[in-house]
Amino acid sequence: MNQTVSDLPTLLQTMQPVLREGIYCFSALSDDVVLPHNEIIVLVREAEGVSVIVHEQAARCYGLQYAFRAAWITLNVYSDLQAVGLTAAVAQALAQAGIACNVVAGLHHDHVFVPHHQANAAMSALTALQQTACQAA
Repeated sequence: MNQTVSDLPTLLQTMQPVLREGIYCFSALSDDVVLPHNEIIVLVREAEGVSVIVHEQAARCYGLQYAFRAAWITLNVYSDLQAVGLTAAVAQALAQAGIACNVVAGLHHDHVFVPHHQANAAMSALTALQQTACQAA
């Protein structure tokens, strides 16, 4: 496993956001839908049921209704799950640009889902955040 980073300035300086190709949908799974594991990007079990994030093609293929069409940005820094402030800094930068975000932490990276039509603006905001952190160093 790669060395994780927990220091906020280092996280911001090295986050290297990458926009992944495609459109991703937030959907609720009904009990009658069987979705193969390889189609699921994120799965969250909530009191109201199971929520998933899937590629838009999978949502259409399996007849899923979706509430949000998103672009997926991965922060390529190996962020420590106990690091403090990365999610807040990213959310603040995007909020200042008028962009909603939904952040999911994986074991290795943080993943930011933003409205698909604002993907390029989100990348600009995150790149500017990284550049500002580098200049402050």
